[in-house]
Amino acid sequence: METERRTGIGPVDLVATPPMAAAHVPERVASLLRERISAGETGPGAKLTEARLTQDFGVSRHSLRAAFQILAAEGLVERHPNRGVFVHSPTAEDVRQIYRTRRVLEIGVVSVADYDARTLDELDRIIGAARSAVALGDGDEMAQANQEFHRRLVAQADSAVVVRAMEEVLARMRLAFSTMRDISSFHPDYVEPNARTVQLLRAGDRGEAITHMSDYFDRAEAELLDHLGQSR
Repeated sequence: METERRTGIGPVDLVATPPMAAAHVPERVASLLRERISAGETGPGAKLTEARLTQDFGVSRHSLRAAFQILAAEGLVERHPNRGVFVHSPTAEDVRQIYRTRRVLEIGVVSVADYDARTLDELDRIIGAARSAVALGDGDEMAQANQEFHRRLVAQADSAVVVRAMEEVLARMRLAFSTMRDISSFHPDYVEPNARTVQLLRAGDRGEAITHMSDYFDRAEAELLDHLGQSR
């Protein structure tokens, strides 16, 4: 079983939060842990050690446990009696839920949001980074670029609620992708489809972009389910 990896973040100044904002400390801790999961720094099966994390974040066990409850409700962690809290290991049903949610969030945003030239240039920059990672065979950088692409695509909704929902999905996506034996063989197949999405948006062909993304999600979901030995 994978043990928790330290990220080098070090103590986070959450204890210095003004008293009126103290109630938000668990949410901020949950956000930091979610970011670790989304970045692939803490993978499926990793044990989240209370003593280490309270020191890293400079918070009480009470706040940390409240953060665990938030992440458990999102399906990112699970508590095992007498053993502790562990990062969730994805199942086939998790994959199905992730892609149902992605279809609603990402395709929903693309159907209504405006993508100006600056935003499209930024998406192209991310695709360029992904292509460089593919050329180097760097699976971690491929995964990170993929996460950033979809995060930026949804950010155009200009909605804190949608962005928060997408952060949860990105963390769950990273866990699902971590089940692949060789992630460097998975992500390259989706770099050019991402580039095609931008190309269609730049051409103003929103309808074709939506159809393209739907097909993209179908293929990715099927590949992950096949890896898990499940059919849709």
